[in-house]
Amino acid sequence: MKGSIIIVSFFVLGILVSLYGLFPFDPQEYNLSFYALCALMFCVGISVGSDSKTLLSFRRINPRFFLLPVLTIVGTLTGCFVVSFFLKGHSATDCMAVGAGFGYYSLSSIIITEYKGAELGTIALLSNIMREIIALLAAPLLVKWFGKLAPISVGGATTMDTTLPIITRCSGNSYIHISRLFGRFFSTIPGNVAVFYLGSIIVKN
Repeated sequence: MKGSIIIVSFFVLGILVSLYGLFPFDPQEYNLSFYALCALMFCVGISVGSDSKTLLSFRRINPRFFLLPVLTIVGTLTGCFVVSFFLKGHSATDCMAVGAGFGYYSLSSIIITEYKGAELGTIALLSNIMREIIALLAAPLLVKWFGKLAPISVGGATTMDTTLPIITRCSGNSYIHISRLFGRFFSTIPGNVAVFYLGSIIVKN
């Protein structure tokens, strides 16, 4: 929760700095969002490559649990596709790209801003933060109603860090490795957000 508040605070600060002309130059002129995206992807690569425990923990997990990320992807994108019919001004591709962040709000919002603009990038930021908040606050109810894997599915990329303690408390210590691997997997998935937009650009052209 603290990390989400910090991210949103910097987002609001950036808006205020831009509105009052306090930035020394135009960020769009120098394509800063692209360089920020490259830096984030580099950090993700370092994080994945330096975590040797993740690879070792694969052996401890029942192969059936590897269906969880697949079903989460299918469920999330299907839900976003259905919701797109009730939203005016945004295509199914827009909605699915926002959903493809899977809780990784910092990276997915930058990618979407780069391809589609600040408006949808802001929606991606807030919607993916809400995914984390729902996992934090509703984990006990999710376990009660849908089973011990439910908060892991809802948490997405956040299950390897910020939502891991509440998942451990509600689902049990036996789900720690599953949660960490699930989060690690989805921390590399937001690159697929770009694929949705590349596809939409090809279709439009």
